[in-house]
Amino acid sequence: MDDRVGAATFEAQPSAGFGPIEAAISRGRAALLATQKPDGHFVFELEADVSIPAEYILFRHFLGDPAEAEIERKIGVYLRRHQTAAGGWPLFAEGVFNVSSSVKAYFALKIIGDDPDAPHMAKARNAILAHGGAAQSNVFTRSLLALYGEVPWRAVPAMPVEIMHLPRWFPFHLSKISYWGRTVIAPLIVVHALKPRAKNPRKITVSELFVAPAETVSRWPGAPHKSFPWTTIFGAIDRVLHKTEPLLPARSHQTAIDKAVAFVTERLNGEDGLGAIYPAMAYSAMMFFALGAPLSDSRIVQIRKAIDRLLVIKDDEAYCQPCVSPVWDTALASHALMESASQRLEARAAPAAAAVFEALDWLKPLQVLDVKGDWATQNPDVRPGGWAFQYANPHYPDLDDTAVVVLAMDRAVKTSPLIAGEEETAYVEAISRAREWILGLQSANGGFGAFDADNDRDYLNYIPFADHGALLDPPTADVTARCVSMLGQLGERPETSPALSRAIDYLLSEQEEEGSWFGRWGMNYIYGTWSVLSAFNAVERPADCPATRKAAAWLKRIQNPDGGWGEDGESYALGYKGYDPAPSTASQTAWALLALMAAGEVDAPEVALGLDYLVRTQADDGFWDEARFTATGFPRVFYLRYHGYAKFFPLWAMARYRNLKSGNRLKTRFGM
Repeated sequence: MDDRVGAATFEAQPSAGFGPIEAAISRGRAALLATQKPDGHFVFELEADVSIPAEYILFRHFLGDPAEAEIERKIGVYLRRHQTAAGGWPLFAEGVFNVSSSVKAYFALKIIGDDPDAPHMAKARNAILAHGGAAQSNVFTRSLLALYGEVPWRAVPAMPVEIMHLPRWFPFHLSKISYWGRTVIAPLIVVHALKPRAKNPRKITVSELFVAPAETVSRWPGAPHKSFPWTTIFGAIDRVLHKTEPLLPARSHQTAIDKAVAFVTERLNGEDGLGAIYPAMAYSAMMFFALGAPLSDSRIVQIRKAIDRLLVIKDDEAYCQPCVSPVWDTALASHALMESASQRLEARAAPAAAAVFEALDWLKPLQVLDVKGDWATQNPDVRPGGWAFQYANPHYPDLDDTAVVVLAMDRAVKTSPLIAGEEETAYVEAISRAREWILGLQSANGGFGAFDADNDRDYLNYIPFADHGALLDPPTADVTARCVSMLGQLGERPETSPALSRAIDYLLSEQEEEGSWFGRWGMNYIYGTWSVLSAFNAVERPADCPATRKAAAWLKRIQNPDGGWGEDGESYALGYKGYDPAPSTASQTAWALLALMAAGEVDAPEVALGLDYLVRTQADDGFWDEARFTATGFPRVFYLRYHGYAKFFPLWAMARYRNLKSGNRLKTRFGM
């Protein structure tokens, strides 16, 4: 290619005058390189709250096949460690009490064998009762309790399996909800239709968690985001469905079950599991079990292997991940390594070069080129070309991962003379196909969602079953920004690209009053603002444009006194309240620094203070300690702690500063 970035291979040569920063970069790079797997990929733990490991215990006991005693013991240690001093369990580290996660953790500990009169169990029980008891838990928790016979089925909103017969034009259809929604609901409605009772071999009950006996409760909690008229309308529909569901024709009932089973079976996804996410996997196994399949059934065996691959088993404790993140981790680690490389990468034997090429070589064959996934229902004429988040999930590639992989591959091609000939052609073809797929999934409003186009029928979040308010996958600023970054780095500009122009207009319309952008998949406004400012830099919007200046000023205002940045998960609270301050974290500090540098603020005193924070807080192993959650599954419901974030983002930010300063440039040439 003829557009390589001059003599600066994988960024400018470091200056000897960067002292502590250069030393910190060297330690961080060496530590990151040491985590690479033999086949070239990177994968780090992906931790959620205690709900998933607790559900794993309950899942095994539902099947009547408890996990090994040592696994149960270790999960018990994990659950107890995350209990707060007040007795309950939060949705993220240092968060507030959550009744649903607390009910599941208590139930799991009791099943494991913890004495309900033990001090920690008594404290948990008292905390749950003080918050209204288990009757106040969310729909999915009450569903689990119904399977154990702890609440009547009327405690769970109706979701009749007959929805599988609904035509696409109907207001509700599986194709109109998110990928995670459809992969969970399809097996779940079969389970609800059959209403099996958990085997529960230890005969554990949790009736003590109810303020009043569950069978006497007449009003179960609804969605916290209630809104007229949808809540009223759907509430009335739910009451009718509860009364009429038993009267629906048996033949129609069975054919609906058959359709749901066929949907699940087509997407079982081998030992990576349905949707490659724990809840969908667990309910798919429960579905086959409820249909009469024995535990030796090949489908159940396969699903259980997929679930067990999510376990993280350590010397002293264990937990279950909600999913795994190898494509995301590998792509982001590649970016950090390219940014941090301290030598010209003109020999594949150079450690950073070897690691990047091995990582990209691992990523390339994972591009989904032969499966038209669920996204094609809305966009049937678009060719596949994306990457999934997990090792394999061909029905559900996502735009965010795809854009980040393309950005890494394009950067490598443009900056390394080592990629040439057939190898270069292969990367260029992969990039082109991915770009085509992403553009094909642009939504009507100009933005991009994570997995589908125009998955934005907001009224569906008000059905009683969707009390989590996350049934949809609408366009968001962070995913749109990543796609804009990709298009910008590939050379497109809004003057000549209508799709890019519409995406930028969408981003401008989404800016909050104080200057930030919402972060759907990272916590929260810091993440969203970093994503958008990186995108604006990639498409060469002037650094002095009002939107950029407003965002940069906001980032400066919220810097913590210690020089870092932090943001709490409560910033997702209903009713826009904006940024919610929290103690500094390495990953959020890195995002803020990368955002400011993308805005041309490399010489700002706030950047110097942020860099000092990262240098001061780097641990002896070259990484950063980060117990707080800085990522998001579903706002207000489910949060994530990517263990890799504190390994590659701080390294990336420090190296970016060094490279800009040593190259006498105000902004990077790359989209991230």
